[in-house]
Amino acid sequence: MFEVRHSQVHGFGVFALRRIRKGTKVIEYLGDRISHDEADSRYEDKPASDNHTFLFTVDAKTVIDGGVDGNDARYINHGCVPNCESTTIGKRVFIEAIRTIQKGEELTYDYQIQRDPGDPANVDEVFACRCGAVGCRGSMLEAPKRKMSRRIEAAKRDATQPRGGEKRRGAKQRGGQQRGGQRRATRSAGVRSRESAHFGARARGS
Repeated sequence: MFEVRHSQVHGFGVFALRRIRKGTKVIEYLGDRISHDEADSRYEDKPASDNHTFLFTVDAKTVIDGGVDGNDARYINHGCVPNCESTTIGKRVFIEAIRTIQKGEELTYDYQIQRDPGDPANVDEVFACRCGAVGCRGSMLEAPKRKMSRRIEAAKRDATQPRGGEKRRGAKQRGGQQRGGQRRATRSAGVRSRESAHFGARARGS
């Protein structure tokens, strides 16, 4: 279905050997399944300027280290306008085609690497994206969240206030993506979950 070879995007990449239909689960992301604490300690000496990682967050407890006992999924590069996405099913991570991929095309998915309050000023430069897509945002990091105007914030607050003395039940939230105190880059699983991943994902795919 695919092969690993040198990529113009970065290092090695994964390329389709035949037409891949939309919705196809191309490959499962495999590797050593470890805790967030273990992932932090395993790469605590990694330079802040090194954007290379095979870590993929499954949930608040588990991280997959594709650099240990991993497979070809670790070579799929980041793309701002991807043809694949990562999804989790039963704590397993799969790379799935989100559109029909033609023979010879490089497979990519959005790493959605999470931002952190302790990030250095040049974090976007460290995790610069070179996918070359027309819609490239220039970074493998998740897009910065826009600040809401005071007027919009006030309206949202008013909308969440209980009315008529009735207690409002807390809304369900999607599982937060946690990361250790160490600024550790991990890829992040698609929000389409089947279950969200802290793949809050920092890393280059090769």
